[in-house]
Amino acid sequence: MAQAHMQETGRDGTGPERAGARARRLMGQWRGPGVWRRGLVVAAIAALLGLLMLLHTHLPNRVGNLGSLTETFLPWLGLGIPVLLVLAVLRRSATALIALLLPAIAWVNLFGGLLTDKSGKGGNFTVATHNVNAENPDPARTARDVAASGADVVALEELKASAVPTYEKALASSYKYHSVQGTVGIWSKYPLQLVQPVDIRMGWTRALRATVKTPQGPVAVYVAHMPSVRVKFNAGFTAGQRDNSAEALGEAIAKEPEKKVLLLGDLNGTMNDRSLAPITSQLRSAQGAAGDGFGFSWPASFPMARIDQIMVRGMEPVSAWTLPKTDSDHLPVAARMKI
Repeated sequence: MAQAHMQETGRDGTGPERAGARARRLMGQWRGPGVWRRGLVVAAIAALLGLLMLLHTHLPNRVGNLGSLTETFLPWLGLGIPVLLVLAVLRRSATALIALLLPAIAWVNLFGGLLTDKSGKGGNFTVATHNVNAENPDPARTARDVAASGADVVALEELKASAVPTYEKALASSYKYHSVQGTVGIWSKYPLQLVQPVDIRMGWTRALRATVKTPQGPVAVYVAHMPSVRVKFNAGFTAGQRDNSAEALGEAIAKEPEKKVLLLGDLNGTMNDRSLAPITSQLRSAQGAAGDGFGFSWPASFPMARIDQIMVRGMEPVSAWTLPKTDSDHLPVAARMKI
């Protein structure tokens, strides 16, 4: 009776004989010249995706700032890889699978380092920056949330004039020294000197420079809020004013006499965006050097890009992270350095 049962199981398609037949049939479908001729369209798309990642710096900015737009969301191009992988398997195309190696290797080369936790222990100087949103419904709570990070220096951007007294009151117990210049401000546990606005060619003040007298020596801190960018169907990625401001800020940083320099703020651009080169060529990203993951900060509801930056020169980033969501449309970001 046991033998009869085994034979019956094989006949109804659930036994090992039928499973083995299915496996052999499946392997047979991946043999022969057909596996190389199928899926050529998928293979072509994979190759184009890989070339786009490898050659993104050659995309022109003359038409709608196409290059900067692509570089802003460059990590998300990686989502095309699993989609194409599924299509390649469904088409049983060896050609498409091999072509997928190009975008996969390109993406890992560009962003693989961000997948690991590079944060360490130690450090003696912590900073935080936050675009608080001019329409923030609860400035006091936002200020307390950022102060809870324990940062020695806090930079705030997009300060509404009527809300400044609220931020000052909420932060007074934690930060003895502060200065507000236009729509940006700096709060510090250490004395501030030589605080002055920085002209970033906007017509009003959205950047400042201050010397923070830390126990380890002076640190020049820049706080900036670059002009906004927009994606328009008829004009592409409109970022001309942002780019002009980035050039002006880069010139100011290049003239900075202090050896230790920090830039905190909303740059409305990522480290990949070539238009921020006047700044990024002089400073290193704390998140890139000592962060855990991509550190996306905007929009707060579903972060897709890290446009809020902490950048350094003359100091060693130890760790970098995003803070919990506040009532702003940006996430606060923080970093700890070793001076």
